[in-house]
Amino acid sequence: MASASFLWDVAKKCFTAGLVGLTVSDRFGCVTRIHGHSMSSTLNPSNSNFTDYVLVEKICLRRYNFSRGDVIVFMSPTNHKEKNVKRIIALPGDWLRLPDTYDTVKIPNGHCWVEGDNSATSLDSRSFGPVPLGLAQGRVTHILWPPQRIGKVEVEVPQHRLSRI
Repeated sequence: MASASFLWDVAKKCFTAGLVGLTVSDRFGCVTRIHGHSMSSTLNPSNSNFTDYVLVEKICLRRYNFSRGDVIVFMSPTNHKEKNVKRIIALPGDWLRLPDTYDTVKIPNGHCWVEGDNSATSLDSRSFGPVPLGLAQGRVTHILWPPQRIGKVEVEVPQHRLSRI
């Protein structure tokens, strides 16, 4: 039978490792599973039988350092228990031409416009408007699983949507 001091040492090491792991996942990055096909073909392509697992970088949250074309994870503005993954189309102060209309919208300070790459199945800013940057959880940087899709998530900016007013 193990001695009490051995068990105490193991418990302290496990507790310390847990705290370090929690700090890293809260401040620097984490791995997240992606559900749904709203970001297909960038994430969860329809021809794949696997669910993508991605690396979410959180250092960008310190100063809300996002760029047009970044794929972000954010809390849904309509249901705060739900996380969404979409691409940033416009940032605060940008003028954006809305699809299928002649309307142009100015993105307010502290907000961004997000859309899914697969517009047919995406519930995004076209439905609920600009998203507060405070709901952002981090930026998706790499696909980690499945093995045949491991790699960097590309930043794609749809320039034709931005307007100069």
